[in-house]
Amino acid sequence: MSFGEPGRYDGGGPSRPFARRTRAQVVAAAVCLVLGAGLIGGAVTGAWLADGPEGPGTRHAFTVAGDLWHDVPVDQLFPPTVQGGGAGPGEADRVWTRIAVAPDSGCKGAFDALLTRVLTPVGCERLLRATYTDATRSHVTTVGLLFTEADAAGMKALAGRFDRERLDRRGDLVPLPYAAKGTAAEGFGREQRASWAISVLTDAPVVVYAVSGWSDGRTVDEPQPAEDAMRAGATTAPAQAGLGHEARGLADRFERALRKRAGSATERPS
Repeated sequence: MSFGEPGRYDGGGPSRPFARRTRAQVVAAAVCLVLGAGLIGGAVTGAWLADGPEGPGTRHAFTVAGDLWHDVPVDQLFPPTVQGGGAGPGEADRVWTRIAVAPDSGCKGAFDALLTRVLTPVGCERLLRATYTDATRSHVTTVGLLFTEADAAGMKALAGRFDRERLDRRGDLVPLPYAAKGTAAEGFGREQRASWAISVLTDAPVVVYAVSGWSDGRTVDEPQPAEDAMRAGATTAPAQAGLGHEARGLADRFERALRKRAGSATERPS
């Protein structure tokens, strides 16, 4: 599109100053400018709606993460084996093998009553769970992905409450394990919970948790938060057995994998 040539004063012909453009040319130029400004404004608005305050694509990534439970095959959400390089005590490597996957469900009966009340404000879109065992088959750990109905503000509010009240460290808010019959986790119930980790994500409508115990069904009088069980010099039975590392190691890897999957699905072409 041309707005006409600039005026020439080259001595070889008549000059063509801007003042002598026709009325039609001026009107056409004005219309083009208005249309161009509208298109640019629309593009900027569209980009703003797709982005969040944390940076480009964050709003879209939040939505994509919330859809992963029905968009991603179960073997990708819960891989048959999970590598835990440096995840054990003394930064020993870990390898976890999946032994059971629970049918995807709602949250009715999936948590103790008090934890259910704490999680109620964000709602329950879908709950996915799988149980893993370590290489020695002496430990079992259930990993849970609670996909909520909350928006980003709702997730931030819940995360803020967990931080302020240290809810992730309370022994009366330990998630329930998934004890699948016919597996090493068959005896993994309420009384067998030894250590746990729970994270409320703010960049995805998901609560990630892991709860660990022994595969022989031994009971635990007082489960210990993973952070406490992982401290140097901790002498409790869960700490000595490395069950805090089991819970935290798996929870961290599933949290990172979920964020990576949601981020890769929203990458913009360069």
